[in-house]
Amino acid sequence: MKGNAFQFHSVFTIITIFTIFHIGITAELEFLFDATAANDAFSVQDTDFMNRQKDIFGISEMYPTVSGGREWFVNMTNPANSSHFSETGGFELIKQSDGSWRVNSTHVRLVVETPSHMTGWKNVEITGYAKLSLPPIVNSTSSSNSNSNSNSISSLMDSNESEEIDDLAFIGRSGRHSSEVPCEGTAYVGGLHSEGSVGWKKEIWHTGGYTDERARNLVTEPILDRWVGWKVIIYDMHLNNETAVKLESYLDDHNNDSWKKVTEIIDSGGWYSRSTDEEFFTADCGKGRDHIIAEAGPFVIFRTDNLILDFKNLSVREIDPSTELNE
Repeated sequence: MKGNAFQFHSVFTIITIFTIFHIGITAELEFLFDATAANDAFSVQDTDFMNRQKDIFGISEMYPTVSGGREWFVNMTNPANSSHFSETGGFELIKQSDGSWRVNSTHVRLVVETPSHMTGWKNVEITGYAKLSLPPIVNSTSSSNSNSNSNSISSLMDSNESEEIDDLAFIGRSGRHSSEVPCEGTAYVGGLHSEGSVGWKKEIWHTGGYTDERARNLVTEPILDRWVGWKVIIYDMHLNNETAVKLESYLDDHNNDSWKKVTEIIDSGGWYSRSTDEEFFTADCGKGRDHIIAEAGPFVIFRTDNLILDFKNLSVREIDPSTELNE
């Protein structure tokens, strides 16, 4: 009898522990796939990168490159000679003593293009290191390289001064941002702001389709005059049998390949353009005001506004989001 009671007590204990564990896991999954919770409740997460795969610059990858996927890496010897690479202002690139490059402009758009015979960038991991400083003086006695090559995209990347803040932004699922082709001007914009905050914006069309920023969070001290790594990740996922888009960003705050996840949100609808119906639908793009950008885009863009940019080790990779490199 005592043996039976002990067995019953043991089974009951195991069932209880399993039930608590199951409830905990269920709650965690519900949080992960709830867009509102992800927007409002995310906190900075440390991640173990000791055994992660490295790219050609020795930088940790969050997700592996998908089989047969594209990889793009800036040519650090001469960025102007990078494949499928352009910029929008004909500005001067100035080589620094540490091997990085300074952009002699306060309105920077470095664009990684898609060859005409290939599909656009979609599920991507965008990475780079930057040191931002205040204008107007660019101090350098190093050798310079003027990137004066004309390109087809320059005249089709309009400025939108109302959206220009002091920040570094990596942009995916992007088309041409021009009043001539407003419906092509889509974007998910992962921003790192000069005072140390981060966030995401969406642009459904250019320029009347901007949303308010989500996942805004102060994650570090001001980033001016020091090197930081910035990484944004964009990929499709399935949520309630519908396509949603997962947005993640990571910060290497000490320039030592030690990354922390600082944002994580899901665009599953309900993230509306802040323009009125009257303004939004003037573009006649056939999209709703909370359109999910599930389409690939021909361009990935590295952008800064109102700041001087030093950069190094820029990359874009097509990723397999089903496998996280944590082993």
